[in-house]
Amino acid sequence: MKQSIKASWKGDLAFETELNGHKLVMDAPEEGGGHDLGPRPKILMLAALAGCTGMDVVSILGKMRVPVDKCDVHVEANMTDEHPKQYDKMHIIYEFTGKNLPPEKLEKAVRMSEETYCGVGALYRKAIEVTSEIKIIEG
Repeated sequence: MKQSIKASWKGDLAFETELNGHKLVMDAPEEGGGHDLGPRPKILMLAALAGCTGMDVVSILGKMRVPVDKCDVHVEANMTDEHPKQYDKMHIIYEFTGKNLPPEKLEKAVRMSEETYCGVGALYRKAIEVTSEIKIIEG
């Protein structure tokens, strides 16, 4: 299955694309020659990973009948200093809030996403180190 997008130049350093019917503008900060009209392209890589694995995990937990009140996915990344500046490590923190959450089921859902379902994470793991941890907040 092929997918494609088009990013159209909107002047200076801004580009606009449409993703699944939603417009997204990417731009550089003012000190970098842009007008800060949208996020930088590289940070969208972190959002893609958080969204992909997060959707997997909440879906899996739903099928396991694990009632989670809140699920936050934090992605921290280390960027190299030299050009081309790129991420060389990413760390995912899955933060679950709820009452009496079963750690073994949370771990299983995360493992299933990371090892089987999340295509974004699978691609990133081919190029960089991706680690994760789970935090449980009794709510």
